[in-house]
Amino acid sequence: MIAAEAIAQELGNKDVHPHAMDRGNIPGCTYCHPQIASVGLTEAKAKEAGYTLKVGTFPFIGNGKAIALGEPEGFVKTVFDAKTGELLGAHMIGAEVTEMIQGYVVGKTLETTEAELMNTVFPHPTISESMHESVLAAYGRALHI
Repeated sequence: MIAAEAIAQELGNKDVHPHAMDRGNIPGCTYCHPQIASVGLTEAKAKEAGYTLKVGTFPFIGNGKAIALGEPEGFVKTVFDAKTGELLGAHMIGAEVTEMIQGYVVGKTLETTEAELMNTVFPHPTISESMHESVLAAYGRALHI
């Protein structure tokens, strides 16, 4: 979109204005088995940047839908700024994670916090509940582990 907007503007369309892009909010997806997806900072990079962290991990083996699908291997990891609750990054390995990462991309783009994610209702039964559980785990509140 941004490239198309820039080209249109360059060609004289004065009504088009390329929107801003934060490279830290671009998801990375690897289409393999199991799938891999991420957005934002890794735990190591966040530590290097000087953040104090809250990190949560939730294994797919604790998710009923993943078990029912025969895909119990994988996990979701979320990284938060302990001081502000800002979502700094999310990382996933497992079934359909290249679809699910978009939830965290939206969260990062909207500058969500852990409180907002904790209070979000995730549909049941879904693999995406692992995202919620990972957030809860970062604050010692996971339900299924």
